[in-house]
Amino acid sequence: MSGGHDLRHHGDAEVRDGAFVDLAVNVRTGTPPPWLRARLAASLTGLAAYPDDRAARAAVAARHGVPADRVLLTAGAAEAFVLLARALKVARPVVVHPQFTEPEAALLDAGHSVGRVLLDERDGFRLRPAAVPEDADLVLVGNPTNPTSVLHPAADVTALARPGRLLVVDEAFMDAVPGEPESLAGRTDVPGLVVLRSLTKTWGLAGLRIGYVLAAPETVAALAHAQPLWPVSTPALAAALACVEPHALAEAERAAGTAAVDRNHLVAGLTRLAEAAGGAARGPRVVGPARGPFVLVRLAGAEAVRARLRERGFAVRRGDTFPGLGPEWLRIAVRDRATTDRFLAALAEVL
Repeated sequence: MSGGHDLRHHGDAEVRDGAFVDLAVNVRTGTPPPWLRARLAASLTGLAAYPDDRAARAAVAARHGVPADRVLLTAGAAEAFVLLARALKVARPVVVHPQFTEPEAALLDAGHSVGRVLLDERDGFRLRPAAVPEDADLVLVGNPTNPTSVLHPAADVTALARPGRLLVVDEAFMDAVPGEPESLAGRTDVPGLVVLRSLTKTWGLAGLRIGYVLAAPETVAALAHAQPLWPVSTPALAAALACVEPHALAEAERAAGTAAVDRNHLVAGLTRLAEAAGGAARGPRVVGPARGPFVLVRLAGAEAVRARLRERGFAVRRGDTFPGLGPEWLRIAVRDRATTDRFLAALAEVL
């Protein structure tokens, strides 16, 4: 708990106790695809040997056009947050909220006093660089941000960079944005830039744990020094290698395009429900424009609505565990149109 927010509550907790239609976890459905499962199965013949990450690091580096010494493979992006908190000497870390809460939790666990910058709902949760304290020596921001689904312009994010400051950008959902237009992965001209990427969302590998860090070689070396030996398993390395191949990148881009269409369908349905309820003051109000594979919704009586949806077999993510939000917020994952239509019908009954 921090400031009344349960920073260690995540979407998976919403679906543990029961058979629910999962709109709480932002992992793409129908994954991992058969070709990726086959690659993972083939890697099992090498389990007797200790993991060797050189080929996977080189592949990730080539995917982003950077040298391999700017890449660190991690057991999911969550490990990277712990490494940043423990390995880097910072005195004034600041997290931009609402945002994935694990980075702040990791910083607090490492003994840091963490500052918060709360983005404003009235401003559409847009990033305003001037709101970040000038003396912050580590600034962490998500792009697109979980849970708001806001995609910040790259220029606004890079405006946070300063000599002597680490600028950590969590791009865990950037590959779900068609074309990745505001990504900073591969940029080497931004001082102190650290970009975090996850392969668990698009490829359905949350149970395998694989992600990576892109940063200056000295930052990568400091983080690597804090890792245990062989932190990424052989199957996870096989996944990293497979998921940055050209055919996989093309599949991810197609999936991102499909998700954008499905998200528009969800937003349109929620907007119709708001109109039927007499406007956003009473019905669901969607934060927009949403660009991630989820939407953030403000809804009067959201806690009761969430409970009644569970009775009907649908799990959505509560929003009150995110600093800057309260009990009237819900996060809803984007699913296919048929699933969304069934969810919208259930929500209409509840409302």
